[in-house]
Amino acid sequence: MRVVSGIQPTGNLHLGNYLGAIKQWVAMQDQCECLFFLADLHALTQPVVPAELAASTIEMAAALLAAGIDPKRSILFNQARVPAHSELAWILGGTARMGWLNRMTQWKDKAGKNREGASVGLFTYPVLQAADVLLYKASHVPVGEDQKQHLELARDIATKFNTDYGVELFPLPEPFVSKSAPRIMSLRDGGAKMSKSDPSDMSRINLIDSDELIAQKFRKAKTDAEPLPDSFDALEGRAEARNLVTIFSALADRTPQSVVEEFAGKGFGAFKPALADLAVATLAPIRDQLARMHNERAYVAQALADGAERARILAAPTLLAAKQAVGLQV
Repeated sequence: MRVVSGIQPTGNLHLGNYLGAIKQWVAMQDQCECLFFLADLHALTQPVVPAELAASTIEMAAALLAAGIDPKRSILFNQARVPAHSELAWILGGTARMGWLNRMTQWKDKAGKNREGASVGLFTYPVLQAADVLLYKASHVPVGEDQKQHLELARDIATKFNTDYGVELFPLPEPFVSKSAPRIMSLRDGGAKMSKSDPSDMSRINLIDSDELIAQKFRKAKTDAEPLPDSFDALEGRAEARNLVTIFSALADRTPQSVVEEFAGKGFGAFKPALADLAVATLAPIRDQLARMHNERAYVAQALADGAERARILAAPTLLAAKQAVGLQV
């Protein structure tokens, strides 16, 4: 079982990133071969400030290391250090179809009404994503619900490439969706995903937040006046309440049902402090380790360099086989 997953270096990690992806990544290190990368090439699909992108890449790598990614057990690298990602993406661009990319929901959402003004990279982003996972013949890819369509595209590209060129080069990667917290929502709006781009800092718990700030954000999180029921299913239609219970269950490695049973009949005046205490106990060690990592940037940079070297070695045979399949290399 080989797992490949990436995250854009766009700023500080938040609780949604941690529970929806990073916590899962850390656990996977004991179960399978893992490659985790900083998607700095993907970041170029939107306007960037070069110095900020470089700094954010190091900061994001530090956050992953602080959260428990072990560069000895996993391969951690930034995408741009492995040119095979770009080379395979170009080759796969001859296999992918415009119609497939036009149907991508995220393309429609991000480009909006200004499609003519959007970058080519934003449109072809899913092809590079496909290359990211097919390059290493990933068996599984951890994805959120909003990314499953892109993985389906990667499978379509792999199938068409194998068929067109009469090879069995690319296995079809399977999605791996966290059952404990597939999607963490905003603390201010239960209908919106927790995001770094939300203008309200109160909408998310950042991994660098102090204990006091974490408690304050949960205390002010939007809820309703009803007590918690004794069934998680009964929270249907109560998006904010459902989100807080989901966060509690993911932090505690418990089922949402067991959480509502514990707090059944109680209001959020009792639930929120318990949730804040649990979040602080989980995140404070990560925050403290991250602070130390910020003073050890040479270590972080070396970890990325070492990981990239291992990734390049792993990627080389697949890229060579793809070139041979299409006639670029004998």
